[in-house]
Amino acid sequence: MASKEEAFILRDLIKSYELKNHLIQWNDGPGFSGIYRQLNEAGFNISEPGKGKNMFLSFGIAIALGAHSIGLIDADIRTFKRAQLDRLFYPVVALDYDFSKAYYARIMERAIYGRVKRLLLDPLLLSLKRKFTETKEEKMLDLIEFLLGFKYQLSGEVAFHVDLLKRMRFATNWGVEIFTLIEVYRKASSTAQVMFSREPFDHKHQEVSSDERAKGLNRMAIDIVTTLMNALIIEEGLEISDTFFRDLAVTYQAVAEDQVRKYSDDASFSNLKYNRDIEEYLVKEVFRNSILLAGEVLTAPYRMTERFLRFVNSHSEFKRFLDDGLAEVILAVERKTEQSVFEMPQTVSWERVSNKLPRIFYDIIEVVESEKRRFA
Repeated sequence: MASKEEAFILRDLIKSYELKNHLIQWNDGPGFSGIYRQLNEAGFNISEPGKGKNMFLSFGIAIALGAHSIGLIDADIRTFKRAQLDRLFYPVVALDYDFSKAYYARIMERAIYGRVKRLLLDPLLLSLKRKFTETKEEKMLDLIEFLLGFKYQLSGEVAFHVDLLKRMRFATNWGVEIFTLIEVYRKASSTAQVMFSREPFDHKHQEVSSDERAKGLNRMAIDIVTTLMNALIIEEGLEISDTFFRDLAVTYQAVAEDQVRKYSDDASFSNLKYNRDIEEYLVKEVFRNSILLAGEVLTAPYRMTERFLRFVNSHSEFKRFLDDGLAEVILAVERKTEQSVFEMPQTVSWERVSNKLPRIFYDIIEVVESEKRRFA
């Protein structure tokens, strides 16, 4: 949480750089806290702290202020320039595209970065493409091809036309970039990619944290895989077998190891530093396990139900409990578990919010004006 003192430190920092058109979005202050409270009381669960919650309100503010297009840029960029913002917005503002996404080189100090994209996402998408090509599942294949068409799917620099943004939902975990692209696939009619920077692009790098699933690249990988597979299974209707994730992990490892070999050859040819042992470790011990864990999260409840029902039906000691409805209770719990397992942490769309709260944008404008006076 940001304190009042911290909010005013930000105000003074902005003033010291003589930045003009800005707004301090103090999410924990009395003004915007009231907006969050109004949303939650209306049944929209916008309570989980983090980037997704803050980003969602930022979009609402932009819509309320009458923006034509809205852009999002990661806050940890170390090499940001104004020209990059112009490039990002150009397709949406000048060419009337619905959506624009940045791409850039991830090479710093002669080392190749972008590990999650190179070693997890690309090989995973290629593995799914191979599988869906074999099974001729065109609906799934179309989505995978769309995602593969982006040069850097995990870049946080995007721009939206306001008409698209109003209909978008957003994930609130590390799967936000993939979830956003899936939403764009479903709802946008025109998309563009822009080369954000000709120079190497630098921002904060995540730690591996291979022993801690809730941190670093490990957490990011798990969120990305579960977000993608959730979209395929729930939203697109993919039917999976008991061995689906095990087979996928095997294919993924083969594809990823082939990618590692190519990166090693490229690095050697281009005189770049490359630690093949670490990259192979990430593939085998971190990213492959994230696929298996996602499969465990998404399928374990059903395997458990099947085995338990088979067990109680094969022992006469359970007969009187079965007569009293034990099997029905087990199946009811399974249905409840299914709902919770597949509930991705995500926001609703602002179109849905304004439909239920017709005055919400007026209320946001009142808070914006109050915050301007507070930080004047």
